[in-house]
Amino acid sequence: MTSSGVAMTFLVLLGLAVLIGPWTLGTANRLDRLHVRTDAAWAALDAALARRAVVTRAVAAVCGKPDLRAAADRAERSPRADREAAENRLSALLEGLDRSVLKPELAAELSDAEQRVVLARRVHNDAVRDTLSLRRRRSVRWLRLAGTAPTPSYFEIAEPGVDSEASPLTRRVSARVVLLDAEDRVLMFEGFDPTRPDELFWFTVGGGVEPGEDIRTAAVRELFEETGVRLAREDLVGPLWKRHAVFAFDGLSYAAAEWFFAARVTGVDVDTSRFDDIERQTIRRHRWWSAEELASTDETVYPVQLAEVLPGALSEWDGTTRSVR
Repeated sequence: MTSSGVAMTFLVLLGLAVLIGPWTLGTANRLDRLHVRTDAAWAALDAALARRAVVTRAVAAVCGKPDLRAAADRAERSPRADREAAENRLSALLEGLDRSVLKPELAAELSDAEQRVVLARRVHNDAVRDTLSLRRRRSVRWLRLAGTAPTPSYFEIAEPGVDSEASPLTRRVSARVVLLDAEDRVLMFEGFDPTRPDELFWFTVGGGVEPGEDIRTAAVRELFEETGVRLAREDLVGPLWKRHAVFAFDGLSYAAAEWFFAARVTGVDVDTSRFDDIERQTIRRHRWWSAEELASTDETVYPVQLAEVLPGALSEWDGTTRSVR
């Protein structure tokens, strides 16, 4: 290369550095601030949950409910990975509590503690949403601007209504299919809650069990309706896993029991033409994920442990249904 060519290359690189450098530094600083905000929001939520546990123990002492006290202790002491389930169990017990037997001051304190949890959870999840939104940009991923900061995650817990009365949970039994291709990749859909369209998440094929259906029949039906893949009941392996979850969708709160089967297909063109109205409105796309991609992604995936339990889902099943998050 001639000296003029070298000089030109140097000038181009210098120009790129001048243009990209400030943006890179600014984005990294913004991402750092978002991580700090998320950490602070989690600390506030943790404190709100701890206060609810303290008030719950006082309520349990007045009402003579050792199970309520035990649930409060378990929720407060659970590690982060098990915290959602423990807090939701506590919420379910508080939902069924007869508050008329409480003194007005204690009832008001419990209601205040619950509402503070609601507010803290929303602030936390808003911070997580903003952080994930920036982390998911291609430029941020390519330049690894997030560094070694752990990927934040939403905290899903049932919320009482704004009138301070615990809103009823709709019981929902679902049958889901871990549909694998020849490369052991699983088919996932990306969707959102209509009330929170900016919070995207990935989930497996499947849906609610209809009255009179068993879970295997429901899994076969849902698989066909959502993908066009028609399998027989005996083609499904499982149920491999069961997941209990409490979540909100389209303004309603659900207590869900999800049963997961597995099946393998080859050469499938996914056909979503049979989606119902709500699926057409809330499902954006689908793709096949490997376990490695699931383990490394910043995207929100349900079940949370899918990357961990996916390898060997078909070949290693021993007939036992295991719990997953």
